[in-house]
Amino acid sequence: MSTADRRGASALEGAALETVAGLIFTVKGVVHPPDRVVAYLRYVPDPRGERVRGRERYRRVYNVAEQEEALRVRGLSYRLHDPALGVPVDAVPWADVARVYDPRERLRRLRAVGPDGPLTEDALALAELLRDAAGVPPAALGLTGSLLFDLQASDSDIDLVVYGDGECRRVHAALARLLSDPSSSLARPRAAELAAIHAVHREDTPLSAADFARLQAGKVNEGRFAGRPYFVRFVKLPTEVPERYGDPRFAAAGRALVEARVIDDRDALFTPCRYSLREPRFLEGARVAGLSEAVSFRGRFADQARAGQWVRAYGALERVVWRERPETTRLVVGGRPGDYLLGLEGDSAPPELPLTRREPA
Repeated sequence: MSTADRRGASALEGAALETVAGLIFTVKGVVHPPDRVVAYLRYVPDPRGERVRGRERYRRVYNVAEQEEALRVRGLSYRLHDPALGVPVDAVPWADVARVYDPRERLRRLRAVGPDGPLTEDALALAELLRDAAGVPPAALGLTGSLLFDLQASDSDIDLVVYGDGECRRVHAALARLLSDPSSSLARPRAAELAAIHAVHREDTPLSAADFARLQAGKVNEGRFAGRPYFVRFVKLPTEVPERYGDPRFAAAGRALVEARVIDDRDALFTPCRYSLREPRFLEGARVAGLSEAVSFRGRFADQARAGQWVRAYGALERVVWRERPETTRLVVGGRPGDYLLGLEGDSAPPELPLTRREPA
């Protein structure tokens, strides 16, 4: 296996890259161009940064504008306009990658050497609890977030990732059981914590506090363990997804506000998540035939709706062109500020919205 192939085997959602310039990127998705990795900037070296690793300080960059500015001042741009991907993405060339941080290897190393403080002790305890409760092999779980590349603070969250379709479903079910057990060390976010999470997401995901709380109540991937917030991401392996680089090809088809009925939510727990749709109604923006699914590469939109439920979603329409399958259309949510996916209450079709109204009430 070549060096690039070895790195590529670890370049999955949840992993991170460090470039030769010392920039740290987080990997998005499991399908990448052959010479690049789709990834977004998260930490940059900065003598005034709030995070410390060894003798180096780092600063977190939070949004697209900050990411682009941090790259621009260094004379860099990783924006890729790839016709196979359909929309511009940030993708780091393998030639610029100095190191790949694999979440599974990070957790394996933590098991081997043991915790070095309260945060890593809690992270290891949560990983072992989920492994035992779900009956999955140790290699199915990984440690991601700032702990992955040793830029954590004492009050950092615990971020875990689970790999593999079957393993993800078993851990997801185990979380549901644990959260419903009053004696468990896991708990759903309290009202104040929900309000804090909503305040962070509200900047680019326009959901009301009431809708946000209702959606979070149906999820298991975010909560508290040992008094710390946790987030668990569920990721399929490349062999478990139908896409390969270049097949299908994606073509941008405008942006739209849509209502539709979810008919299949089996892939709702994953990142990227997927909801099969029927009976779409275009309320605003472009109108494209063949809309059959909503997808998101953002973990916040996982488990957002159930089969049989109506959803209202705003995002980017893309035509999906396969080599040997019929062309379809999908709605991609989360690519821009203002995107959202809201599972509506009740099973009946919602009333029509005014065409000028984009944000949910």
